Amino acid sequence: MSTATIRNVLSGDGDRFVYVVSALAALNGLLFGFDTGIISGAFLFIQDSFVMSPLVEGIIVSGAMAGAAAGAAVGGQLADRLGRRRLILIAAIVFFVGSFTMAVAPNVPVLVAGRLIDGVAIGFASIVGPLYISEIAPPRIRGGLTSLNQLMVTTGILLSYFVNYAFADAGAWRWMLGAGMVPAVVLAIGILKMPESPRWLFEHGRKDEARAVLKRTRSGSVEEELGDIEETVETQSETGVRDLLAPWLRPALVVGLGLAVFQQITGINAVIYYAPTILESTGLGNVASILATVGIGTINVVMTIVAILLVDRVGRRRLLLVGVGGMVATLAVLGTVFYLPGLGGGLGVIATISLMLFVSFFAIGLGPVFWLLISEIYPLSVRGSAMGVVTVANWGANLLVSLTFPVLTDGVGTSATFWLFGLCSLVGLLFVYRYVPETKGRTLEAIEDDLRQNISLAD
Repeated sequence: MSTATIRNVLSGDGDRFVYVVSALAALNGLLFGFDTGIISGAFLFIQDSFVMSPLVEGIIVSGAMAGAAAGAAVGGQLADRLGRRRLILIAAIVFFVGSFTMAVAPNVPVLVAGRLIDGVAIGFASIVGPLYISEIAPPRIRGGLTSLNQLMVTTGILLSYFVNYAFADAGAWRWMLGAGMVPAVVLAIGILKMPESPRWLFEHGRKDEARAVLKRTRSGSVEEELGDIEETVETQSETGVRDLLAPWLRPALVVGLGLAVFQQITGINAVIYYAPTILESTGLGNVASILATVGIGTINVVMTIVAILLVDRVGRRRLLLVGVGGMVATLAVLGTVFYLPGLGGGLGVIATISLMLFVSFFAIGLGPVFWLLISEIYPLSVRGSAMGVVTVANWGANLLVSLTFPVLTDGVGTSATFWLFGLCSLVGLLFVYRYVPETKGRTLEAIEDDLRQNISLAD
């Protein structure tokens, strides 16, 4: 692409500009995914450097989740107060600091501190990435573009697996963890080319700037959309975070919190964080286990791309039903694989295939659709704060699973642990069927109007 072409794309031209800006914003997901995946390989070698109990192992892995919960707790309000663009820059800087701290950690407490700092950054990123994209994208392609964030999450996970593999022979876990500084720098540079969210600008009285951004991100007239935004802002001017408990907002809160918890207690991040450890327990060596996770990471990316291609055609709800249903089945099989004795060397192959199928179903359902839906179903005035509340619940559940997974497998066994995840997935499937709405092709203002008129989200 020539310099002139790049300049034209960045200066406007409807959809092309939206795609470029959305891709830059989705780098938030890359930080999220990289941190999620890098610890899985590094942990195999961290164990050789420090003496740890299963509980300490869980604390190291889950340290980022605790930080993410804290980051998400304040990230939503910061996104509403400072703006989406500024918070993205802050997230990149904090992630850089956390990655550096882990790379030079002389002991477990400093390593945990680095994980906590990184976690704060991904708490910010997990809110502001999909929030920004959903507010800047046209309704007809909003689902696919917002799901770019999840694609970058899976790409970050896969990238981290390659980094793990590159340093596995040397056991260089410090280089693995320190590599996170690179995507942080890329995001910080990329943010300099991004405009602020037009909806945030309008809400803060910067109407001319909001109009200018919409003109750069829309192919046709923007006056009707500006009118819808203005009407929404005027209608909800008196709302605040406390109003999340108001009767008209409760259905959206239930959907967001439910999906936030089920996305984690179904076991996806236990698989991502501990995949090499799980596979090593089947008889594979350290390097072979890390190589096998590259295959798992690849299928995660591929199926996320499939979800992006389908989400604005098939719809959010249908993808969730198919994805969660498949997770129930694959977890049942995975638990059985670890329960049956005498499988020998074939156990590693069967376990790897089962893990790949489980990740595939997650990647077309709960992975991208959760983040998309929570960026769509909340009113503008509390959207950042509402996403903060929901994301705190998500990271809290993530923390619980990652902290207890080593203890669970040590106490009740791997097979029982996976069956427990399968049971949670079954309950999640029933929840999706009963409560989760379809938002395909609808403006954010129309979704909010349904809430205000007490029209059931699931209708």
